[in-house]
Amino acid sequence: MSASASGSEILFLAHRLPFPPDRGDKIHSHHVLKALAALAPVHVACFADNAGDWAHESELAACAATYCLRARKKPLPLAGLEALAKGQPISLTAFHDKALADYVHATLAGGRIGTIFIFSGQMGQYVPASFKGRVIADLVDVDSAKFDAYARDGKGPMRYVHAREGRLLAAEEARIAARAETTLLISKAEADLLRSRLPAKTHAHVGVLSNGIDCTYFSPDITPDAGLAAQSGPKLIFTGQMDYAPNIAAVTRATQRLMPAILARHPQASFHIVGRAATPAVQALHGVNGTQVHGAVPDMRPFLAAADIALVPLEIARGVQNKVLEAMAMALPCVLSPGAATGIEARDGTDYSIAESDEALIETTLALLDDPQRARAMGQAASAHVLAHASWDAALAPLKTLIEGAIPHAA
Repeated sequence: MSASASGSEILFLAHRLPFPPDRGDKIHSHHVLKALAALAPVHVACFADNAGDWAHESELAACAATYCLRARKKPLPLAGLEALAKGQPISLTAFHDKALADYVHATLAGGRIGTIFIFSGQMGQYVPASFKGRVIADLVDVDSAKFDAYARDGKGPMRYVHAREGRLLAAEEARIAARAETTLLISKAEADLLRSRLPAKTHAHVGVLSNGIDCTYFSPDITPDAGLAAQSGPKLIFTGQMDYAPNIAAVTRATQRLMPAILARHPQASFHIVGRAATPAVQALHGVNGTQVHGAVPDMRPFLAAADIALVPLEIARGVQNKVLEAMAMALPCVLSPGAATGIEARDGTDYSIAESDEALIETTLALLDDPQRARAMGQAASAHVLAHASWDAALAPLKTLIEGAIPHAA
């Protein structure tokens, strides 16, 4: 593709700044943006969540031909009122910004953009109906299904709020899928889920653009955290963004429902929650049933290296879990709920262990703790699987074909 040809450039729309790649969605968007920038000049419109994001503006400037980085500071109550007035999901009004829309309009007016790449459904609102080029939408996962699950499990007014959000987001996902030349999801399971939720007669091409992992960075050779390694007894670990509701529910489940039985067999066992933005509910778990809340750490890898098992009992999960790929890459045996294993096509019982009920998760964890040789073998198999099947180069290989205009076979 000639970078100077008319309509050969890319407009990348993301709901978060793709730098630094330190949380699930930003890891994915970071690598997608880098891969796109290797194919053609990329113009980027995205949001900064907090003051820390602005420290990484120079990295965006180095990657993008032009960019618009806007602070996302609209309060959720205001976004909610706007959503009610407009009949839109809150997820859209929370990410609506006039200056960003003006940047998109001006960038498209130059006639250089042949492809708009939408990262996350919140950004589909910025694609004008008049745009005649190619639209590719990377929804990552089916957000509407997540809100449907919140509604099923919720109580009081929030049950209505989540049900409304799920319903309206489903309509927006269907609109984007019909508008885009290709709509991408993180796994075959998510792609199948989106297809199943589209209205009858919707003409949409749905494919897969999976997550990858940097196996050089997440290496089994990382030196363990000295403080954690010095602690006696088996060490279980959960990593992630700890103001994210599914993660909060998972660590609460582990602390309150799984750890008592594990401690009955291994009294010195501990459960370590490592990740930034721990809410008061997460912080309150510190000291309960062997749980330690570490909060944000400069580098997650030494903590993974010092642990014995990654315990990931997610009850609501969408897409491929980076936390699982990272633990597997570092040769850590993983005990996963079915949701936590979604999209990772490895061998249950060999590369990881899947269990659904509390009783099964406890039994599976204890079996690995009681058989260190099997646990080591599982960790080694996990690392080999990730190295062979989950590199970023392999995961993002379809992008070149997509950008150059050929439609791949459906996943």
